[in-house]
Amino acid sequence: MVFQNYALYPHMTVYENLAFGLKLRKYSKSEIDTRVQHAAKILGIDSYLDRKPKALSGGQRQRVALGRAIVRQPKVFLFDEPLSNLDANLRVQMRTEISRLHHRLQTTMIYVTHDQIEAMSMGDRIVVMKDGLVQQIDTPLNIYHHPVNRFVAGFIGSPTMNFLSGSVVANGTVQFHQDGTPFGVPVAQEFESRLKPVAGKKVTLGIRPEHIYTQKPAGITTLSPFRAQIEVVEPVGNEIFVYFSTGAGGQFVARIAAENPPKVGTAFDLLIDTSKVHFFDAQTEKSL
Repeated sequence: MVFQNYALYPHMTVYENLAFGLKLRKYSKSEIDTRVQHAAKILGIDSYLDRKPKALSGGQRQRVALGRAIVRQPKVFLFDEPLSNLDANLRVQMRTEISRLHHRLQTTMIYVTHDQIEAMSMGDRIVVMKDGLVQQIDTPLNIYHHPVNRFVAGFIGSPTMNFLSGSVVANGTVQFHQDGTPFGVPVAQEFESRLKPVAGKKVTLGIRPEHIYTQKPAGITTLSPFRAQIEVVEPVGNEIFVYFSTGAGGQFVARIAAENPPKVGTAFDLLIDTSKVHFFDAQTEKSL
């Protein structure tokens, strides 16, 4: 078990912290030393064995907590949000180290986190839970591309998926219309047969920020243009998050390239990739 708050003994050195569980189980001194030195070398803390926890940084303490679990040579590791007390840069570094450790040890790791980036980048399979109930169990990419309900769709992905409330209209072609506004999105042909049965009923449309474009990308033909009022522009380096209004209270965020950023307050033409939209039942919130 690896705890969120490290749970190290403050009066013991790193070596003693690593060895404590083995001493309780009456392992020989030579076996304890072999295991401790091996774990310390794996985690890069072999030069800190004589220090006490107060002389270590947060990342080093977390390595000691990992080492204390590794020396037991368990069949299953249990991680309880082990990185939540670390700063952002250290979290990324420790994420990589735990993934490398998993590959090296080839041991099952059950990892609890509220950070969906951690789940997506580290997990072979993800269990998404809400209110103690399992919503979906699948590979990270399947959960991302094929969420079973609105909660999973909104939880996985950063920035979160955009949602619009409206209804499906079948009039020759099938379209989605937002409540109380002329904003409409044509439905991709592959979805028509699945959405015709709910024509006239309330549904929720979902579209991820990365599937909204400012100009037509090469090779994508399923695009629907719409006019939007830019409200907030957030530069984050090589890309920009653009928050905008579609009218009638509809709020969207698009994730676009950093070249030629739009200005706040201007109207802008955006393109939705209609082959990437998701539709959810308004009552059950299950994917249609």
